[in-house]
Amino acid sequence: MNLRVISRNVGIALLVSALFMFLSVLVSLESGGDSAFTALNISFIITFIAGAFPFIFVRKAGDVSLKDGYMIIFLSWVLSFIFGMLPYLLWGGPFTVINAWFESVSGFTTTGSSILEDVEALPRSLLFWRSSTHFIGGLGVVVFLLLIIPSSSPLKLRLANMELSNLSKDGYRARVNKTVKIFAYVYLGLAFCAFISYWIAGMDMFDALNHAFSVCATGGFSTRNMSIASFNSPVINIVTMVFMFLGSIHFGIIFLVFATRSLKPLKNRVLRFYFSTLVVAAVVVSISLKINGTVATWSDAFMDGTFQVIAYSSTTGFGICDNSNWPLLGCIMLMFVGMMCGMAGSTTGGIKSDRLLYLIKAIKSQVKRSINPSSVSKIKIGNSYFSDEEVFPHVLYITVFIFFIAISMLLCLIFGTGDVNAISGTISSLTNVGPALGEIGSMGNYNAEPSAAKFIYSLDMLLGRLEIYPVIAVFSIMFHRNRK
Repeated sequence: MNLRVISRNVGIALLVSALFMFLSVLVSLESGGDSAFTALNISFIITFIAGAFPFIFVRKAGDVSLKDGYMIIFLSWVLSFIFGMLPYLLWGGPFTVINAWFESVSGFTTTGSSILEDVEALPRSLLFWRSSTHFIGGLGVVVFLLLIIPSSSPLKLRLANMELSNLSKDGYRARVNKTVKIFAYVYLGLAFCAFISYWIAGMDMFDALNHAFSVCATGGFSTRNMSIASFNSPVINIVTMVFMFLGSIHFGIIFLVFATRSLKPLKNRVLRFYFSTLVVAAVVVSISLKINGTVATWSDAFMDGTFQVIAYSSTTGFGICDNSNWPLLGCIMLMFVGMMCGMAGSTTGGIKSDRLLYLIKAIKSQVKRSINPSSVSKIKIGNSYFSDEEVFPHVLYITVFIFFIAISMLLCLIFGTGDVNAISGTISSLTNVGPALGEIGSMGNYNAEPSAAKFIYSLDMLLGRLEIYPVIAVFSIMFHRNRK
């Protein structure tokens, strides 16, 4: 492995974190130098030095290999988590080492689960840093890196091919260099529009900025203990639902709608499948809430049901109600849409609606072959046909995904986590949804969970954000290197 290439590029990722730490220091100064001023200052200095060090003492190196690329991606994320812990650790309060690690990983992976029982006790500057980790993680630590690397660099092509899954790249119909810029343009555009919309809807500028950071990243960190429910505003609820949904669809589709000034891109087969699933799930959940007497009126049922379905399917995790007392059917639907989640090419986690559609079509094709073995049955999605070889990796990914859920769930149960928490917490962490069910539901937190379980959840968040295979690849590289 080329340590020079790795260190210089990981350094850029740390400098991005340092930039937002510096912005958090400015927020502290604007607030009159709040209690996190010193913690953020020290964190900024340490992170900046660590990020700048390779550029001062390491000479510019040559081309990047496949192994180097995987190590750059993995280390960029993991070191961002570690340095992202510093503001929490140095500030203190509820942030033990494991709690600071959990909060940092949850922020950068845009999972949105938290150990905080009183979010509003944090100073404004630390709240801003917390939301900033969502903003950085939503665009992607490596995407920030790709935006800086010259277009002609072979490193950019190789890293982009690793960071962006084949599912997401298919919808852009553009070269890798342009794909990265399109993703960034749409992401920043959504963040700006969300900020303006929240401000007009009644939030102050600070709350609007923080929630815009969270919603465009489909993260879920809020500045309030009761999340979106704190504002008690149907308008803010609707604004949040709109941007959660937009953040969960393929950014290439959003770009094409504006670039072509046409609604034709919205006819995308996966988008229609995803939207139809959301509508059915929202109706089922809303009806179950009213029939079981969880809410008083039909309007409340449809608002709560629709909001929470979009929150879980987009893996944002904002809340306007407490789902800990929901009927079983509603809870099952939330877990289902959370596992399915949004589309590839968005900031969502989970299996992705694209893969679920592949799976359904593959099952349908196999049934046809069973009935008529001599027939040639190809999988059709939209106007495109796919062979078994093209579909197999996506079906295999779903199998691997479920395997990791089972392993993580078993480990959490061994370390003393309750049944509901172990099952729902593992699923929500690996899908990057954040809130789960019961005590760790939409209005709960993970503070009471065993430390070992918090660590397992954090590993699941990383696996979900990187879509499992890059993490396996890195450990495979390290294992084979140690055996030599």
